[in-house]
Amino acid sequence: MTGALVTIDGPGGSGKTAAVAALAGELRNWGRLVHVTTEPSAGPIGTLTRAMVNEISGHALACLVAADRYHHLDAEIRPRRAAGHLVICDRYLASTLVLQARDGLAPSWLLALNAGIDLPDLAVILSAGPAIISARLDQRGRHDRFEHDPAPDGTEAAMYRDAATALAGLGVPVTQIDTSLLTPQQVAGQIAGTLGSHCASLSEHG
Repeated sequence: MTGALVTIDGPGGSGKTAAVAALAGELRNWGRLVHVTTEPSAGPIGTLTRAMVNEISGHALACLVAADRYHHLDAEIRPRRAAGHLVICDRYLASTLVLQARDGLAPSWLLALNAGIDLPDLAVILSAGPAIISARLDQRGRHDRFEHDPAPDGTEAAMYRDAATALAGLGVPVTQIDTSLLTPQQVAGQIAGTLGSHCASLSEHG
C-alpha cells in the first residue's frame, strides 16, 4: 500500500480530522512515509472553494469542488504517491456524493463530473450518533452552511451509507466505522488493521 490513497469521509463532527492525525501517527510509527492532506485543498482553487461554500451552491459549487480535486491530484496527491507516500485525504469523493447531493444534484451527475479522478485504495466512512455529532460541532464550532443547517437526524448518515454503496460499486474497498464510543486512536487502529488486511507489507510492521 506504499503510494496508496486512503480517504476519510463522514459528517462534520464524526471525528475525521482526529482520526486522520491518529492514523498518520500510527503508520509513521510503522516506518511508513505518510502525507496528510484535505479537501477542499490548500491550493488556490481549494482556498476559493472554502471562501465561497456559503455563497454558492448546486452545479457551481460541485464544479468548483471537482476542479479543486483535479488540481489537487495533479499538484499534490499524485506526486506524493509517486514518491512512495501513503496519502491520507480528509474528505474526498464520498463527501461530494453527500454534500453536493444535499444541494439537489444527482449522484450519477456527480460521478460523471468526477470520472477522471483517482479512486481511493481504501475509502473510510465515519459516523456517530446524531446527539454526539451535534455536541461535537457545538464544542468545536460549526464551519459552514452544511453544519449550521444540518440535515434531519439520520439523513446525512444514510446518505453516507449510500455513498459507501456507490463507491463499492466502483470497486473501491470501503470500511464504515461508528466513532460514537471510540477514541481517535481506536478508530485509527481499525483503519490500520483494514489496510494491513489489504497489504501484507503493512501488517508486517514488527
